[in-house]
Amino acid sequence: MSAVFASLAPIQPFVLRYRLHWFAALFFLVLAAVALLAVPLAFRSLIDAGFSAADLNARFLILLGLALTLGTATGLRFYWMAWLGERITADLRKAVYANVLAQPPYFFETLKTGGLLSRLTADTSLVQTLVGTSVSMALRSSLLLLGALTMMVITSPRLALALIGLLLVVVLPLWATGRRVRRLSRDSQDRLADSAARAGERLAAMPLVQAYQREDYEAQAYATEVDRALGAALRRNRLRSSLTALAIVLSFSVIVFTLWMGAHAVVEGRTSTGELAQFVFYAALVAGSMGALSEVFGDLQRAAGAAERLGELLPGSPQMHPLPLSATVSRQAPQAMPQSLEASGDAQAQHQPLPRVVAALQAVHFAYPSSPKHAVLRGVDLEVHAGETVALVGPSGAGKSTVIQLLLGLYACDTGKVCLGDDDAHADAQRCRARMAWVPQEPVLFSGTAFDNIRYGLLSASEAQVYAAARMAHADSFIRALPQGYQSELGERGIRLSGGQRQRLALARAILRNPDLLLLDEATSALDAESEALVQDTLDHWLPGRSSLVIAHRLATVRKAHRILVLDQGRVVESGDHASLLAQDGLYARLARLQFQA
Repeated sequence: MSAVFASLAPIQPFVLRYRLHWFAALFFLVLAAVALLAVPLAFRSLIDAGFSAADLNARFLILLGLALTLGTATGLRFYWMAWLGERITADLRKAVYANVLAQPPYFFETLKTGGLLSRLTADTSLVQTLVGTSVSMALRSSLLLLGALTMMVITSPRLALALIGLLLVVVLPLWATGRRVRRLSRDSQDRLADSAARAGERLAAMPLVQAYQREDYEAQAYATEVDRALGAALRRNRLRSSLTALAIVLSFSVIVFTLWMGAHAVVEGRTSTGELAQFVFYAALVAGSMGALSEVFGDLQRAAGAAERLGELLPGSPQMHPLPLSATVSRQAPQAMPQSLEASGDAQAQHQPLPRVVAALQAVHFAYPSSPKHAVLRGVDLEVHAGETVALVGPSGAGKSTVIQLLLGLYACDTGKVCLGDDDAHADAQRCRARMAWVPQEPVLFSGTAFDNIRYGLLSASEAQVYAAARMAHADSFIRALPQGYQSELGERGIRLSGGQRQRLALARAILRNPDLLLLDEATSALDAESEALVQDTLDHWLPGRSSLVIAHRLATVRKAHRILVLDQGRVVESGDHASLLAQDGLYARLARLQFQA
């Protein structure tokens, strides 16, 4: 039993924060139990006094009063326990989700989204059942069991002691099988999470599944996962069913044997009929309480397994490593908002002069935590000055995108320093991110409207600013052509848009943010030639006076960059503008000849 309560320890802080509500629930629980325990006393009085007694009406009024008290107290107890179950479950879900969002990138390298969702739904539902129903039933049954046993001792010590001694035998199977039930419950939840993770991953890649005609294969694979989860659940249920049946059979057998002894006592004149009736009522309460506790014990084991899994995603768990973020800061835009994005009534940031060096990497060495022996960056030095556009080019795997991830504070460099102005990019990640906007190679859109996806870059933006940013990214025309214009639902991951449209929407989001430093990672790779020319023209007009770091494989898009850094195998091997790099006749010139000749 101690192991079960140790497994429930992660949810203890969430339970204890509502002490007053627990007090209310326990008060009504005790009141209902006392009313129920008083009912056998009233019946004994009726039986022993006889139905012809002068105070018959008063005795029935007492029974009616007990019934009213029992019903009212039970209803209020149920309400407060259900409230606690819902409230604690909501707090758990919010805490788990918020803590997962604070994890470093390498945590998500192995995270299965479906498994996480299973914990947020199935596991928390088990905790809700425990708090809202099982705990109430366990407390009620325990109180009734103790109260009934006490009253049985008072009514007939001889019969009560015989019953208690025999009931102790019934408890042994509960202790013997409890650990196995908990282990099977944990296994069942893990299997269910695996099946949810596989389904979520495949549904997110349906075009690929259908393109390779793997519908039947995936359906069979999912069926296998579901059958494994079913098998684990059936093993758990078989054990719980056997446990419940054994407890009920033994409990009632003991009670029947004890009542047989009581019946002989009545026949022999050693006890009254009323006393035996009272004893029978209390024996029934004991039997019902024992059966309820056996059911609750199984729920407790399942909830313990769920609480263990949730505890792995809560703050303080050894598996969780939150990013060392500074206090959250509101996004400030030191530069002046482009005139086309300004709107009256919108709170503008306090403008501050930019430092001469907006971003810098100093002798940075870095290897991803998942591959610590494989260095991605090896002594990289990089500076982006105020108002300067710096381009990173080079072969795949050279470390270009890693530079952006370090600037965003998603990873900490192994040696060296990464900073944005005077702030450390990792230690002051929130402050630094508030001054940047990132357009990834694979633009990320959320289910929702086009308007909401653009305003994700600056939640305080007005409608006029959102529309202006879309026009600057050449997204306004195709957005207005959608069925509901800016209020059109884009589908999960923006699936209703083409790759080029998603990129322009992501660029509009970055423009709206009005950053000190714009990070473009192949931000125009999915655009056709005409759209790319339009977007490039927009950037040429918008970027002057702003700082940007651009990653590009198509060298034509970075010809006008102030400086171009060529990365190869994690090192900066060349630096200069387009013309000077061509003159050096190195790696850049070789890449340029291959592309421009093609």
